Amino acid sequence: MPHLPTVVIIGRPNVGKSTLFNRLVGRKLALVDDTPGVTRDRREGDATLYDLKFRIVDTAGLEEADAASLAGRMRAQTAAALDDADVAMLMFDARAGITPLDRHFAQWLRQHDKPLILLANKAEGRAGETGVAESYELGFGAPVQISAEHGEGMADLFEALFPLLDPLIAKAADEMPEIDEDDEEAAAERLLNEPLKLAIVGRPNAGKSTLINRMLGQDRLITGPEAGITRDSIAIDWEYPRDGVLRPVRLIDTAGLRRRSKVTDKLETLSAADTKYSVDFAEVVVLLLDATLGLEAQDLRIADMVLKEGRALIIALNKWDAAHDQSSLFQGVRKALDEGLAQIKGVPLIAISGLTGKNIDILMKAAFEARDAWSRRVSTSQLNRWFEAALERNPPPAPNGRRIKLRYVTQAATRPPTFVVFGNRLDELPESYRRYLIGGMRDTLGFDGVPIRLTLRGGKNPFA
Repeated sequence: MPHLPTVVIIGRPNVGKSTLFNRLVGRKLALVDDTPGVTRDRREGDATLYDLKFRIVDTAGLEEADAASLAGRMRAQTAAALDDADVAMLMFDARAGITPLDRHFAQWLRQHDKPLILLANKAEGRAGETGVAESYELGFGAPVQISAEHGEGMADLFEALFPLLDPLIAKAADEMPEIDEDDEEAAAERLLNEPLKLAIVGRPNAGKSTLINRMLGQDRLITGPEAGITRDSIAIDWEYPRDGVLRPVRLIDTAGLRRRSKVTDKLETLSAADTKYSVDFAEVVVLLLDATLGLEAQDLRIADMVLKEGRALIIALNKWDAAHDQSSLFQGVRKALDEGLAQIKGVPLIAISGLTGKNIDILMKAAFEARDAWSRRVSTSQLNRWFEAALERNPPPAPNGRRIKLRYVTQAATRPPTFVVFGNRLDELPESYRRYLIGGMRDTLGFDGVPIRLTLRGGKNPFA
């Protein structure tokens, strides 16, 4: 499918790039704070400005730094975003005026053959007039004056973008294949081709960004020995070959999650909340463990959070190439997971290496299978045949000599699989019997490793 044109926002730290990004995508996807340098990896989203639709890319603030440093690696990501874009927007802070860093990167952008729009942000009121006047020295003409925070100047931004983007949008529309909405086979194929939303979560420095870079075959995300490099949750579209067909995948890199008691920094709190939002958005979540450290209590807390959100879960032991006594380690983690996640059995455990690419194919196969199970619907007849057999094998208890009557079961929803059991005196049904029913569903109906929600609904008593 042809892609919409891409616009990249570039500028030094703390000029308001992420605020404009959030305004154009219509929601707070990027973290915003007064602290300079919040954004590190480039972040993409679908933008709408009146009737213009395009891809928008938020980038890290540009700084002069050694290429091997974290700031240098952030600048390399911004350069890569510029190479992929159709239009660049250079943003500066009108209230602060033109700084030496603005001049330096204006010269850097001039070396690229890319259409460019100069943005004067924070230009509301009279405080930004001097900065706007200074900006003419950059040689890009009159700046578009906006306030990303208050939404001022968006009409002027539209007028600047329209002549650059409209021809590209028209070309993309011409290349779009015609779709017959009444064709059931085509509708089924579109459903099959929906992106697998796959989030990678874990403690800081578990290797999440390194794993995604290995999957993509490029250094798309900033990596390094420093813990906590990733702050925003970054969604990246990818295609994975499965059964001879390229299947769309949306990979979501997230910030590392530490114990809540250790999180004191405001930005880390925002990052943790962003990670939890990404888990809620995902279909399948890969919990990445550091094989050199083994399984820790925080890993079980993260897994429990994923399951409570109703997402399919896969456990991956990363850095397997650096692990010692691999057989004992694997068996030990497997046993600890079975004990620590007693509410769900059969969660896949896969040993991988994001550095070498070991077993990534096995990981992706498990992810697609997990989504299939997570989305599975069982017919009412098949479900009740299983239900009757389960009741015959192990009838419900009879507290105080009064029998609990379970009548039938139905599947109310998928993603996650949700079932409703109807009967009488269900408030007296012990939790152990509820777990028996859920376990039977997993074993018999193919819901291994998938969270199941089971609701009990009693009939109305006309004499109550």
